[in-house]
Amino acid sequence: MKLPYLTADLPGIGGQLKSTPEDFIVEEVPLYAPGGEGQHVYVWIEKRGLSTFSAVKIIARALGVSPAAIGYAGLKDAHAVTRQMLSIDGVSEADVERLALENINILQVSRHRNKIKIGHLAGNRFVIRVRNVGPEAQAVAEQILSILTRRGAPNYFGEQRFGMRNNSHRLGEALVRRDGQAFVQEYLGRPQPGDSEQLYEARRLVDEGRLAEALQIWPPPLRDEYRVLRAVVSKGAEAAVILKALPPQLKNLFISAYQSHLFNQLLAQRIATLDRLEDGDVAYIHGKGASFLVESAQTEQPRADRFEISPSGPLFGPKTLLAEKAPGRREREVLARQGLTLDDFKLPGSKVRGGRRPYRLKIKQPQVWWDEGLVVSFEL
Repeated sequence: MKLPYLTADLPGIGGQLKSTPEDFIVEEVPLYAPGGEGQHVYVWIEKRGLSTFSAVKIIARALGVSPAAIGYAGLKDAHAVTRQMLSIDGVSEADVERLALENINILQVSRHRNKIKIGHLAGNRFVIRVRNVGPEAQAVAEQILSILTRRGAPNYFGEQRFGMRNNSHRLGEALVRRDGQAFVQEYLGRPQPGDSEQLYEARRLVDEGRLAEALQIWPPPLRDEYRVLRAVVSKGAEAAVILKALPPQLKNLFISAYQSHLFNQLLAQRIATLDRLEDGDVAYIHGKGASFLVESAQTEQPRADRFEISPSGPLFGPKTLLAEKAPGRREREVLARQGLTLDDFKLPGSKVRGGRRPYRLKIKQPQVWWDEGLVVSFEL
């Protein structure tokens, strides 16, 4: 789905993004500093060219723990240099400090009492270099950044949410629909040109329905996929079999990706007025994470103008508060087109409950300068 821009009426600057991972730097702004004591080891890492999920699996394997023992506040782009905090249960600080991993640097190790969970961050700091543009691009970029700073940046979920194969949302949809066959085809079949020869052949066999043969040649490093394939060969492609075979963390990831896909659809509808409240909106209170139903948009709009509150969209789930009036009709129409209800998102072993997400984010400390290309820096 191609997502509309808030500043689509302005010309772009062209150029090239991510010529190297160092051209896209993301640094997490932690919500709190580790206290130095507690059950969980907190580790500040820098990763290069890896998704957060891949980094977690690599670190878990090196430490001999389950990926579920590792907590993180958010998913960071794979095609970038990113720094973020992880929490790890069941290991010592010395274990972590001894790690020597390709494309993952251990920058700092401490301890804290609780596991890091999704959303446990104050924001992210970005430094982005755009190459192959002329110096005149700086004025255009400053104009665009000025509008985004005033109105807010559209809070779309980015491509990293949808996985290396860009299909995590389709996997989540198959789980929510309890469609085991669709999940098997999407997760284990459909070979792609970038697959290794062995994986390509195994996925081709899955597409042909020759699952037992695919199991015999499935590449060992793909453990999660192997576990699901083995369960399906043994017990059939029923949704209950797949849900039991999938690690909880992966199950939640896929369902969250589907929630994100539907959220993006609603934000795309609202893009031109993402900073304007409507009667019936669920307003998100920045700084508190709480929400409330808007009875009078006219009364509450001054708070939105001060960026105290923003319109929000649903992350569909059994506990989601839906909007009312026109915003609520749009939300229910998206669900109806999918043929789903909120309770359909309640799955065995899943912690996905639903919630609200603001349609916009406040840009902080925006800067633009020239250094081997146009460099844009800001915090979200």
